[in-house]
Amino acid sequence: MARAAKRRVDVSDRDPVGGAQDHPGEDPAQATGDQVIGHLLDLGLTDYQEASRLQVALHQARVQNAIGDTLLLTEHLPVYTLGRTTRPAHVGEGWARGMINGIPVLSTDRGGSVTYHGPGQVVGYPILRLRTYCDGPKAYVNRLEEVLIRALDPLKVPAGRRAGMPGVWVGDRKIAAVGVRISEGVTRHGFALNVANVLSPFAAIVPCGLAGAGMTSVALVTGAALELEAVGLAVIGAFQEVFGLALQKEHVAEWLASTDARPGPIECVNSKGA
Repeated sequence: MARAAKRRVDVSDRDPVGGAQDHPGEDPAQATGDQVIGHLLDLGLTDYQEASRLQVALHQARVQNAIGDTLLLTEHLPVYTLGRTTRPAHVGEGWARGMINGIPVLSTDRGGSVTYHGPGQVVGYPILRLRTYCDGPKAYVNRLEEVLIRALDPLKVPAGRRAGMPGVWVGDRKIAAVGVRISEGVTRHGFALNVANVLSPFAAIVPCGLAGAGMTSVALVTGAALELEAVGLAVIGAFQEVFGLALQKEHVAEWLASTDARPGPIECVNSKGA
């Protein structure tokens, strides 16, 4: 949903429409054949606010062409996040109290309504120059959905889309949410895939503002105890395939120190590659 602020676009689970501004200047991204070389940062288990600070820093670095396109992968400590279309009715008493059943409620600048993040999810935050891959936000959201659908296929999860309801679904139950923000032609926020996380926290909210929408997970659909890392690898492979991007896994601390991104120390509870 396009907002009044200049050069910014919100794309949400409720309204994946709008445009994006391009940023001029020399782009550091390198190409090999038909692929662009990008960076992969696997943060492990993180506090949402710490990961958000990193996103903001990398977004600004990408806008300034200080870094190439980057995918952050993480899972979060329990948290509810509010998108820009969240209404008080979507979160009940959590709207005023900032807490639901002991889980913090945080406002964000992404599109969409409220969702829950917790251990057992694969959460992805692409920091991409949009024009390299898509004509606009609608096409971008479609590609993120396609990444997840392809990643789930070999896991025997019959995932797909529902008309007018962005995100990824298994029948009438949602398995992954998509909510992004695009400013100065560069993406932020992304997707959250339910793998082995508990689903009960979703019952305290109206997920994505969709009343009556049920939630599911990879573990619930398959009945199998899948390793989160294995699902993450499937997501990475599908992401590279859909976006034509060759991701190089970086040592988080060393790579950040070598860039112009200065987010401050990132406190990863269980950082991988850091």
